[in-house]
Amino acid sequence: MKLLKRTMTGLAMGALVMNAQAADKVELEGAKVGVWTMDYDAAVKLAGEKKLPLMLNFTGSDWCGWCKLMDEKVFAEEVWKAYAKENVLLVTLDFPRDKSIVPEKYVERNEKLQEQFGVRGFPTYVVLDNDGKTKLGQLGAGRDKTPSTFIDEFKGVALMSAGSIEAFLKANPDKAEAYKAAIAELRDAEKKLEVAKKPLNDWLKTRPKRTEENTKKFEGFNKSIGEAQKGVTEAEVAVREFH
Repeated sequence: MKLLKRTMTGLAMGALVMNAQAADKVELEGAKVGVWTMDYDAAVKLAGEKKLPLMLNFTGSDWCGWCKLMDEKVFAEEVWKAYAKENVLLVTLDFPRDKSIVPEKYVERNEKLQEQFGVRGFPTYVVLDNDGKTKLGQLGAGRDKTPSTFIDEFKGVALMSAGSIEAFLKANPDKAEAYKAAIAELRDAEKKLEVAKKPLNDWLKTRPKRTEENTKKFEGFNKSIGEAQKGVTEAEVAVREFH
């Protein structure tokens, strides 16, 4: 029985350090480029110093099937690790069933970040600029995703990071003014999208009943959001054409 108890204790500690994540070990303190950590503050600090974007992995490491699939098929692969080591700060925001996996000091903070970035399902990968506040975009899981396809998706979102913009302007001074104008149009389109979303979000908080009138109202909100989203998509295409 003593041997069994020691073994169980060892397994629990292993879960804490490894975070039940097939991709790699998850650090509990500190941050390194390309290494998963739960220490959001340390990652944001280093992102600012290195001028690199962050990716927040909202996950349920010990129960979420799609999370485990992405860990195994994408994040555990050397192609992804090699890319991440040079290009991104990785933060794990875990919502496991086994509460021993996440240190108590991170639990409330994880919940606040989930609310802040409007995360409603797992896994969700929120990409932030190096200030740790500006959301550049978000990515999701997929059965057919590979390290290469996910890297391409990440690059597409990270194009709008401060570091990426600075590097492009430095390498292409002849395109600077046109590129800045395209970015300004994208920022404006993104603001219009947020404005379009707000009435729907506020309305949904009232818990409206399913009626014919409310259905039409819902469709009207979605139409406005769709038009605003179209503007964002077109502006994103214009920015990517420079690359």
